Amino acid sequence: MDLDFESLKEHNNQSDGFNHPDFYAIDSLLSDEHKLVRDSVRNWVKKEISPIIDACCQAAVFPQHIVPQLGKIGCFGPQIPTQYGGGGLDYISYGIAMQELERGDSGIRSTASVQGSLVMHPIHKFGSEEQKMKYLPKLASGEYLGSFGLTEPNHGSDPGSMETSFKDDGDFVILNGAKMWISNSPFCDIAVVWAKDPDGIVKGLIVERGMDGFTTPTTHKKWSLRASATGELVFDNVRVPKKNILPNVKGLKGPLTCLNSARYGISWGAIGAAMDCYHTAVKYAKERIQFGKPIGAFQLQQKKLSEMLTEITKAQLLAWRLGTLMDEGKATPSQISMAKRNNVEIALNIARESRQILGGMGISGDYPIMRHMANLESVITYEGTHDIHLLILGMEITGENAFV
Repeated sequence: MDLDFESLKEHNNQSDGFNHPDFYAIDSLLSDEHKLVRDSVRNWVKKEISPIIDACCQAAVFPQHIVPQLGKIGCFGPQIPTQYGGGGLDYISYGIAMQELERGDSGIRSTASVQGSLVMHPIHKFGSEEQKMKYLPKLASGEYLGSFGLTEPNHGSDPGSMETSFKDDGDFVILNGAKMWISNSPFCDIAVVWAKDPDGIVKGLIVERGMDGFTTPTTHKKWSLRASATGELVFDNVRVPKKNILPNVKGLKGPLTCLNSARYGISWGAIGAAMDCYHTAVKYAKERIQFGKPIGAFQLQQKKLSEMLTEITKAQLLAWRLGTLMDEGKATPSQISMAKRNNVEIALNIARESRQILGGMGISGDYPIMRHMANLESVITYEGTHDIHLLILGMEITGENAFV
């Protein structure tokens, strides 16, 4: 379905009055640069996303026109060095940008997360200089849209059992297999794909649209992330030049390193969704009159709102501290798992409680809550399921591997 985005912005130009809660004065821990990043992305979301996002979700349409805009405002690889087109910013800046995008919609944040953490990050960290110069500037600007191929139809939480593989063919390799639940897939220009070589070793390959045998069918009938483009990556004897293999990594370390970066961004992004639900619930509780007074005057509603603010504040502190550890190069995968798991869980709970405060209006597209709730049902599963992150923490605590 085609949507008239300019008309939507014109007719839905009511003020997006969002202002984030900051109960523990976390702003005082942020630099002026951090606040500039936040304000820039927030203003863009208010202008470009808030007026159109409900229509996009109702129609299950990805607003493809925003891709170069995301590049222009620096949301694609803000942590990538400037020599490759990135922002050269720190990880807290990256997290703040993801928070503001997900305040608009999880699907919009997913577009940026995949581009920055799952496509640009592995090319920057594991690619050759030629690969970096060829792909990163175009990905940073939004000229190219990228996707990340790890999950398969038969292998999600167990990527080591992947079936996608390639064999040698002179200066090329022949790639066969399929990946599914791939964000950006239907519109991607390139895909960073993880596959096994003839010796069974996992390696990363950059597959380009237009290569014979490479197709990207769209995933339909989603109840969640409906404004995000999701699909498959299918490889039918695709000839990929050997120069497109990432030379500086082998084994599952490659994709798992990428996932750590993406999970970090999600730990911030989920706070954005939680804050948007909380903001909506507070506003409604002050305005909705029942039994002669605002429903916010009743104890049960105050309990809900107080608990929401408490959980948001705890999540903010968790994300901020994790950001400082990321910038110091000290963050561990288990610390990232804790933040991703906790912050998505509290966001989903806050969405559900906010929906209760709004009553029947909570399911209406006039409010963002049900959209956030449905989106978060995907966020709590992807980049490692809720239970998998629990086991990662359990292994850290006990030293025992519950995966095998």
